[in-house]
Order: sequence, then C-alpha cells, then structure tokens
Amino acid sequence: MREVFRNELDDLATQLVDMSIKVHEAMRLANQALRSNDLELAEKVIEADAVIDHMQYALDQQAAEMLALQAPVAADLRAVIGSLRMSASLERMGDLARHIAQQVRIRYPESAIPDHFSDTFTRMGESGEKIAEATENLLSNPGLTAVPTINAIDEELDELHLSIFAKLAEAPAGSLAPRHIADVTLLSRYYERFGDHAVSVSQKVEYLLTGNWEPYLSKK
Repeated sequence: MREVFRNELDDLATQLVDMSIKVHEAMRLANQALRSNDLELAEKVIEADAVIDHMQYALDQQAAEMLALQAPVAADLRAVIGSLRMSASLERMGDLARHIAQQVRIRYPESAIPDHFSDTFTRMGESGEKIAEATENLLSNPGLTAVPTINAIDEELDELHLSIFAKLAEAPAGSLAPRHIADVTLLSRYYERFGDHAVSVSQKVEYLLTGNWEPYLSKK
C-alpha cells in the first residue's frame, strides 16, 4: 500500500510539471499575440486554456481520492494538500495568460497597447515568460535555489506594474482614450497577478522541502 501511495505522489508531481509546461507555453504565445496583434494566435491561447483547466480537475480529483482512501499524515499530507494548492495557482496562471489573449481579441484589428506603452509591456512579457520558465524548472527539479529567482522576477513585474500607473498619471489630459486606459490597466494587472501566483507555487515548494511555515507567512 505504501508503494502505491508513493507512486501516486510521484504522479501528482508529474502532473504539476505538465501543467507548468502548458502555462509557460500559454504565456509565451499570449505575449507573442499581444506584441504582433495576432488574432489567430490569441484564439489558440484562449482555446488551449481548457486543457489546463482539465488538468487541474484531474489532479484535484486524484488528490481528493488519496486524502479519502489513504488518510496520509505529516509530510505526505503536506505533499497532497500542497499539490492541490499549486494546481490552483497554475490554473489561475493559465487563466491570466488567456485574459491577455482575450484582450487582443477584444481590440482586434486595433492593438490593445498604445505606442507609448509598448516598451513597458515588452518588458512585462519577458518577465512573465521568465517567471513561467522558472516555475516550470522549480517543479521539474524541486529545490530552494529557484525560489529567490522567482521572487526577484516577481519584484520586476511589480515595479513594471507601478510604472504603468506612473505613465498614465503623466499622460497629457485627453491623450489617451478611456479604452486605452482600461486596456493597459487590465493587462498590467494580469501580468502582476501572474507573478504573484508563481510566487505562491514557489512558497508551497519551499514549505514542502523545509516544513517551515515562517518564511511563507512573512511573504504574505
């Protein structure tokens, strides 16, 4: 029975890696769609999000069955519950990539990004892809070395998010249409939240590896 349970835990870990790969791809394609105003690519990201949703459902169903049938305790219980919470964060990251793609679809054939903001969103897109890749690497090779990297990239996204509001405040009155203000505000928020969920995943991995809850609490 113990070997069966261990195999099931390994399977949960593999599913999390698979989800992170899909999330990384979703962010990469969403960025490309946003930069090039590519409607076809945006539609691809939107449709592919259903796959991530299904992956979360399958993982959560398996984890719930393990809790009910195996009654794990201590570290094993943390691993199952941690998997549930990480799958929720990864699913939400997929949703946020979809939201970026949906913003492309809403504004097409016009661009969702005014020219004045293009450089900032290029940097946000790059940081979004970096943090998605770092999350994928963390789940593929669990360890503490990737945690500071994810935190640092998240800080980059936070700073870029704040810079968007600074640019909005500095823009001459009437230079931006209300829809442009709405677009950049929403898009910036999507990237900022994407980073937050990546940090959440890294916090769960850190807790599973160390059993120490204090670092997690201090970052809340």
